[in-house]
Amino acid sequence: MKIAIIGGGAAGMTAASRIKRLRPGWDVKVFERAAYVSHAPCGVPFYVSGFVRDISELCAYEIDFFKEKRGIDVHPRARVVKVGRGFLKVIEKRNNESYENTYEWDRLLFATGTRASPLNVNCEELEGVLCIHYIENGERVKKMATKIEKIVIIGSGYIGVEMSEAFSRLGKKVILIEKEKKPIPDFDPEIGSILKRKLEEKVKARFNEEVISIEGKDKVEKVVTDKGKYKCEMVIIAVGEVPNVELAKDLGVKLGKSGAIETNSRMETNIKGVYAAGDCAETVNIVTGEKDWIPLAAPANKMGYVAGVNIAGYEMEFPGAVRSQLTSFYNLEIGRAGLSEKEALKKGFDPISATITMKSTAKYIPNGDITIKLVADSNGKVLGVQAAGTGVAKRIYAAASLLYKKSTVEDFFFADLPYYPPESRVWDPLVVAARNLFRKLGMP
Repeated sequence: MKIAIIGGGAAGMTAASRIKRLRPGWDVKVFERAAYVSHAPCGVPFYVSGFVRDISELCAYEIDFFKEKRGIDVHPRARVVKVGRGFLKVIEKRNNESYENTYEWDRLLFATGTRASPLNVNCEELEGVLCIHYIENGERVKKMATKIEKIVIIGSGYIGVEMSEAFSRLGKKVILIEKEKKPIPDFDPEIGSILKRKLEEKVKARFNEEVISIEGKDKVEKVVTDKGKYKCEMVIIAVGEVPNVELAKDLGVKLGKSGAIETNSRMETNIKGVYAAGDCAETVNIVTGEKDWIPLAAPANKMGYVAGVNIAGYEMEFPGAVRSQLTSFYNLEIGRAGLSEKEALKKGFDPISATITMKSTAKYIPNGDITIKLVADSNGKVLGVQAAGTGVAKRIYAAASLLYKKSTVEDFFFADLPYYPPESRVWDPLVVAARNLFRKLGMP
């Protein structure tokens, strides 16, 4: 059996590994346009800042490991240019030469991931304008950063925030521009405002400001917004991402409402023998029960695992995800799982919420504050949790597990979260937030 996998990121390599484990005699080929596989572009900010010394450390395994230990035929620097029924054409680079080859497949997996969303200004031809969505750009950014001082970052999502920290730790002059009123716009204001204050302590943050143009002669010199002009030597564009679906679309694979590839719970597409997994594919949002696009690393790996099992001829279903996310800015942790209140309203729920701020540990071992916002439907079903401060990660882990089981406010209140004075309280902040929702639900 000939298996072709387009994309050597988390989903692709997880699927390939599972197939070879279950069907060691099968021919499994992975085609990856980059020089790396099993890579983690989300780690690039930590490489730029110096926390990670070598960019190869952002890869879970080296290519030789997959070839020699798992028997996977990995093709790096291989760009798939056409996919047909039972074949694909690939342009491969070796020793600075390009070759076009054709390969056959019996079953095919699209694990093509995403690409950076474009900024609606003409700037591609200017040197120094980059995005961090691709692992290869990590080396370019870090090398360039050693020679410059002024950097503009456009977009204050996770990558924008993390790159702001990376550059400010290097002593650079950072200007962060965001068109919305607060950073990480998918959070509610109660949490976003905390991050906003922290950002303003470390970088020159400009909110509610939209980029009109990026200008320069050959290389970038300034960014022009609707409120000002900012001189710079590098621009990082971090305004989001879109799924890579062009090859799948050309083959006749159906796309979902989000624009990502539509799949069932077995990661099958509408074409027999063709699967999709990871950031290019839709899944189910467990909180809403609806199809959703959730381009995050943890679901991508699991989707790849499920796809691999089913491609190998076994049975497994992927239940969906709750959109659990974590990041930080210096010592401030920020995280969420499930829906924000504004998202809940858009989805037609009747949301209620409680926001609390308290010490994250026992009062005699002060270790910082945490703010938690708990959002529930008026029937008591919890829809989402957001948090900022100290000790956020452990609360989001707990919330994600409870949301996966479609828990109620009462379930959150009675969750048996452990007490350990240096790390947690007898009345955990997550439990206190649930208790504060009782009165809004008419409970004692």
